[in-house]
Amino acid sequence: MCYGHQQPGGDEPRRSPARREAPAESVAVLNLRLRLAETEARLARARAREAELSRRLEEMKRFVSVMDIIEGFLKRRYRERQEEVLRMLTRVPRSCRER
Repeated sequence: MCYGHQQPGGDEPRRSPARREAPAESVAVLNLRLRLAETEARLARARAREAELSRRLEEMKRFVSVMDIIEGFLKRRYRERQEEVLRMLTRVPRSCRER
């Protein structure tokens, strides 16, 4: 290279190969951002669904717990009634029971 000699295109700033592909890169970046936004939206929906299912599960657990309590109460009452009927039957004279 001699003094005063200019290379062709020397007045224009040099662009790296990456800069020449900037439109393709920006399209790729846009695509990735859109995909990220969609993924984040799906994740938010999944988290909301999980929260709803957890809430419903806890509600069902409470319901089952109440049903267990009621079942225990009804079994106890049934046994008490059976015993009461047996006591009443043992008090009735045998002659009245045979009729």
